[in-house]
Amino acid sequence: MTEMVYGAAPVKSGEPVLPRWWRTVDKWSLSCILILFGIGLLLGLAASVPLAERNNLPQFHYVQRQIVFGLMAFAVMFVVSTFSPLMVRRMGVLFFFAAFLALAMLPFFGTDFGKGAVRWYSLGFASVQPSEFLKPVFVIMAAWLMAASQEINGPPGKSISLALVLTIVGLLAMQPDFGQACLVLFGWGVMYFVAGAPIPLLIGLAGAVVLAGMVAYNGSEHFARRIDGFLSADVDPTTQMGYATNAIREGGFFGVGVGEGQVKWSLPDAHTDFIIAVAAEEYGLMLVLVIIALYATITFRSLMRLMRERDPFIRLAGTGLACMFGVQALINIGVAVRLLPSKGMTLPFVSYGGSSLIAGGLALGMLLALTRTRPQGEIGDHFLRRGHGG
Repeated sequence: MTEMVYGAAPVKSGEPVLPRWWRTVDKWSLSCILILFGIGLLLGLAASVPLAERNNLPQFHYVQRQIVFGLMAFAVMFVVSTFSPLMVRRMGVLFFFAAFLALAMLPFFGTDFGKGAVRWYSLGFASVQPSEFLKPVFVIMAAWLMAASQEINGPPGKSISLALVLTIVGLLAMQPDFGQACLVLFGWGVMYFVAGAPIPLLIGLAGAVVLAGMVAYNGSEHFARRIDGFLSADVDPTTQMGYATNAIREGGFFGVGVGEGQVKWSLPDAHTDFIIAVAAEEYGLMLVLVIIALYATITFRSLMRLMRERDPFIRLAGTGLACMFGVQALINIGVAVRLLPSKGMTLPFVSYGGSSLIAGGLALGMLLALTRTRPQGEIGDHFLRRGHGG
């Protein structure tokens, strides 16, 4: 009965890694991740065909690549999810320095692929977007610093993490990639709040973000154009936002039918940033609600499991990863329905993209590792022992 209520199962002596992993991992979240990827492949069968034809490639070229990337992502997710929190922390800190260096070198060795923002390294056969990999490992780095600052005579971890996040946000804004910059800042802010940040400081940081947005609006034509398009009362039907809005309107509750959608022939990013518009047009609001429910399930189940953790690093890192994952999905969907300005952000595990998928596998692998049930690892156990005088 105790295991059913609290989810804490004792470690069996000499138990193999795979059975122990299966017994302790959050199977609901794992199932939701698999379903999201399946939906992504289903939508990719429709959304990527026009792009393949425009590039004189086989019809299902991008779907086949997505399957390969997906297998790689799930392999990474499984391996990382078997790690202990200590191994997750060590790996995250080491990978952070590599990802940070890759991000810093983008202005010198990166490419924009004609999109106006230098965000990628071209490898010839594929491309890599460092910011996708930096997000999850930065969460681990920041959580480690914040947790260390809570120890007696610990380092000024919160101040160091603040300096790091401001540096990263500055590098991302230079690309420009304001969407990823906001997401990184949000993830850090959530962890800082959970770590016990003073409210006046958070208000001051929010004011600084607004001021930075005003400066960016006046100094970046790319940023100003997106904000003006979002604030405009009329949507240009020939823009990506116009096509996406019309597709969602045409889809209604149950969609126009599988393969009958037209937005995929007009939107160049239908298979990536605006994949939700394809889902809404062909399958209707019902599929969109299912997708939202899947993201919400992963995010809230992770947060509920983390609430019982007494280790500060696990709580902070897990909260940052879960919130960043959920908010990225929220931003992507919000852009498609014109609740937010265009960000150029993928829908995790649904949009096409190697960097997005593999980095997502890394992030969710770490989240699954941190939310696995551990004996005597919950804060309730700690209070229970204190109540018995232990």
